[in-house]
Amino acid sequence: MRARIRPCVLAPALMLVVATAGTSLAGDTDFDIGGHVKPQLMATTYPDDSLFRGVFGSSSEDLNLDARVVLGIDHGGWSLDVDYQFVVLHGDQVEFTRELPPELQLLYPHLPTDRTRLFDLTHVFTDCDKTAALNRLDRLVVGYTSDKVVAKFGRQAISWGNGLIYTAMDIFNPFDPAAVDKEYKTGDDMLYGQYLRTNGDDLQGVAVFRRDPMTREVEADVGSLALKYHGMAGGGEFDGLVARHYGDTLVGVGGNHDLGGAVWNADLVITWTENDTVASLVTNVTYSWIWGGKNVSGVLEYFYNGFGQAGGCYSLECMEDNPELLLRLARGELFTLGRHYTALSAQFEINPLFLLTPNVFVNLEDPSALFQLVFQNDLRQDLVLLSSVNLPIGADGTEFGGLPTEIPGLSLSTGPSIFVQLGWYW
Repeated sequence: MRARIRPCVLAPALMLVVATAGTSLAGDTDFDIGGHVKPQLMATTYPDDSLFRGVFGSSSEDLNLDARVVLGIDHGGWSLDVDYQFVVLHGDQVEFTRELPPELQLLYPHLPTDRTRLFDLTHVFTDCDKTAALNRLDRLVVGYTSDKVVAKFGRQAISWGNGLIYTAMDIFNPFDPAAVDKEYKTGDDMLYGQYLRTNGDDLQGVAVFRRDPMTREVEADVGSLALKYHGMAGGGEFDGLVARHYGDTLVGVGGNHDLGGAVWNADLVITWTENDTVASLVTNVTYSWIWGGKNVSGVLEYFYNGFGQAGGCYSLECMEDNPELLLRLARGELFTLGRHYTALSAQFEINPLFLLTPNVFVNLEDPSALFQLVFQNDLRQDLVLLSSVNLPIGADGTEFGGLPTEIPGLSLSTGPSIFVQLGWYW
């Protein structure tokens, strides 16, 4: 029988237990509660030759709400962390993505789901017309920490690798490179361990438990086992990764080193699938300087996606011939369709409370690109305005210009879009 926990019932009970614990446990127990409320507006325009224009008209608008309560207890070496999340989605995208065929839901997912996770901690209250509401536990983890050992079990998130925009070694729920809000990474149900050596090196191990989407049973061939060693040598740092991930064997190496005032980072990952051996690479250079009295930090990154489409063919027929790419799109491990990418990002500190970050993501084979301008304004200590303007650039048939469809003269293309989020923290 499948383990199922209803967060709508569990979360209030956890809050009561933790609150009681915070007032009754001994003085060496630390109790923390906080969270945020983030209303969001997203608006997207569609060109005349876009298939979406026949669905939405010239534009679509979506209003969302993301509320999170963060609970934490630390007692001696033990800890309990619980993140309760309440989400309301309203707008054109909710209605549109509900009716999409499976092949398009890879690119335009509908609602968060725990269908393949060990525990079902997501409950959808309503999903009708243009509105959906759900709650979930994005973190539910018990941990123990000593001087040299860290052990945690439950829903949690980890990030591995040296890619700053694209990822090769970060195989557990990486962020979309174009995501604007990267405050919280989606968690997985896992057992995590870390051993700290006296010289500063450490060994991390992860076992992720998942269910087969068809049988709903916990299966080894959809789970993950991974070991990563992180060490220091010659003024730099290095990583070594060995993993068994969804039935594939992965080996990765990476690291970073000073480069004349800049920092060079790189990861190389080789994956042995059932039919092929695939290499992926990400490398970048970061540098910080002062320009016109303002602090500036920049990133130039190159990404080789070994699973990407060769030759820039993104038609349905071409994509069906690349099942390994489709699998990784469905699992949320990849967000790119091609093979060769470069990205440029620079963060300008206009003043200590206002950051301006232009980003450019380029598919080198199409060629096509996405230009993004991100604004972060701290209105006050607990109120942050985060916004972006996004401009896709490219011809029809390219990744950012518009993916081809089976309807002559129409493509899956979007025009300029905006994202606005007001975050209130407490």
